[in-house]
Amino acid sequence: MKKEEFIKELKTLGINITEQQQNLLEEYAFFLLEYNKHTNLTAIKTLEEIYLKHFYDSLTLTKMVSFKDEKILDIGTGAGFPGMVIAILYPKTNVYLLDSNHKKIDFLNKLIEKLHLNNVTTIYDRAENYVKKNRELFDIVATRAVAELRILLELSIPALRVGGYFLGMKSKLEEELESAQDTITILNSKIYNKIEFQLPKENGKRTIIQIRKEMKTKKEYPREYRVILKKILKN
Repeated sequence: MKKEEFIKELKTLGINITEQQQNLLEEYAFFLLEYNKHTNLTAIKTLEEIYLKHFYDSLTLTKMVSFKDEKILDIGTGAGFPGMVIAILYPKTNVYLLDSNHKKIDFLNKLIEKLHLNNVTTIYDRAENYVKKNRELFDIVATRAVAELRILLELSIPALRVGGYFLGMKSKLEEELESAQDTITILNSKIYNKIEFQLPKENGKRTIIQIRKEMKTKKEYPREYRVILKKILKN
């Protein structure tokens, strides 16, 4: 997807991107490509793929929510997706980028400085450790295909305020959703919305699930990560 195609496709999402935002994303893309030559941040190696599979894909979250001034946690952000892209397009949001990979956090810190962004905070930590210390603070927790859904939910839901939303981006969901049903219930949440669509040009399948937190989470969650992996929550 070329830059011009990207801008055109954003209009179908109801997004009118400013020239300044276009420039910031372009700078982001070139910096990522250059940095990726010596530090493995992404398997995507071309500008066109970055615009489609990173930038556009991240912004498909607008199919679910209209971003305004939310406090957003991006768990397992990697090279900044989807959180950094949301922060650029919606400067009134406060976005927290969480990752346990020091090299990726180092890249993001340099990128934030390069783009002069003041609405982004990076967090170098394991998700379960950070969430245990920062419970019920966020309006939205977003994740993009970083782990199985039930695992992501146990790491994410405790970080949400009551009434907040988990947004999970997946290429395949149905099997993971089935094994996550008890986790959703135990964590006092419910499925609010789910959409399936295809990316333009390559027609790659995508699914976004939106889960609403209905009540406070018990303090025993999240459990230690090794326990989450081995023991599925059951009613």
